[in-house]
Amino acid sequence: MRRIVDVSIPLGPIHPCFKEPARIKCETSGERVLAVEVELGYMKKGIERIMRGRPWQEVMFLAERVCGICSVIHNMVFIEGMEAISGISPAPRAALLRVVANELDRIQSHLLANFSYCYTIEHETLAMYLLDLREQVMDLLERLTGARVTCAYIVPGGVRFDLRDEDAALIRAGLAEVTRASARYTRIFETGPLIGLRSRGVGILTAKAARESHAVGPTARGSGISEDLRLRHPTYQQIGFSPVVRSEGDCFARVMVRFQEVQESIGIIGRCLDALVQGPIRAGGVCGAGKVSYSGEAPRGELSYLITTDEAGRVIDIAIQTPSIMNIEVCAHRMIPGVTSLADVTATFVSADPCIACTER
Repeated sequence: MRRIVDVSIPLGPIHPCFKEPARIKCETSGERVLAVEVELGYMKKGIERIMRGRPWQEVMFLAERVCGICSVIHNMVFIEGMEAISGISPAPRAALLRVVANELDRIQSHLLANFSYCYTIEHETLAMYLLDLREQVMDLLERLTGARVTCAYIVPGGVRFDLRDEDAALIRAGLAEVTRASARYTRIFETGPLIGLRSRGVGILTAKAARESHAVGPTARGSGISEDLRLRHPTYQQIGFSPVVRSEGDCFARVMVRFQEVQESIGIIGRCLDALVQGPIRAGGVCGAGKVSYSGEAPRGELSYLITTDEAGRVIDIAIQTPSIMNIEVCAHRMIPGVTSLADVTATFVSADPCIACTER
């Protein structure tokens, strides 16, 4: 049966609510959205092709430039993949410092995602609060790694810089302020009547649909699926970690998962700092030949690298699977169809925190 629509409406590729360019083509009946297709291809970099044939020392820098919003996890997954190929184990102190850097990066990424959502539903006051708080976290990341975005902090066998005691104290103090501010902003989001009208019951993704569509990260955990690859990582197992899961499956749940994960990440960092042992930050080792598929939990979900290297540590072949490709498809075909207003299309899309830079690498 042929679908009859009132009008086809394109949103994007340049849209004030989108961090990056993408076009959402909507078929509508009145204000109700019947079907959606997402059109990508506006910022492809071809970075995987650039990586091939280069030594791991160069690919390490390219990996974290796949995405500037979650660069640390790209650095971490690539280097830990190289360690798996080469039989290298990181120094115990360095393994904890890696988690500190990764969780600081997760916090700033979640705050930016929630800023984007609040801006999309026109709660600009809370959006600006969150953007300011993200800047404070970026400063803490810079104190640890020496850079705010592309840190190149993780290297085979360890990390690039040690953490001084005075810097650890400043990070603790900074995170205490982030804890207070984040708790306040979470209450504003949770109790705001405008936010409730625009978020609760909008863009629903059931647990069954999330499983069938292979949703990952906070998008899946907002629908009751407790998958989180940090549960399988030895350092996270050492310090203890509980995934944040909600059951509502709507825009509100996805944003609340990120707010709650900010608090969980702060707790993880605190336990890592408590557990820091004295010792070297590099264990040594030489990268060699092999092939591995290695995954880690990015702020948006499962990030996987398939790496093949030669005896000199050159990357012969590499393939990257980022989480947003699954979540964008889930959003387009399961979350947006059926929303009762075109205004809910952008809100639902942004609630999945799509990263176009990762997707179009």
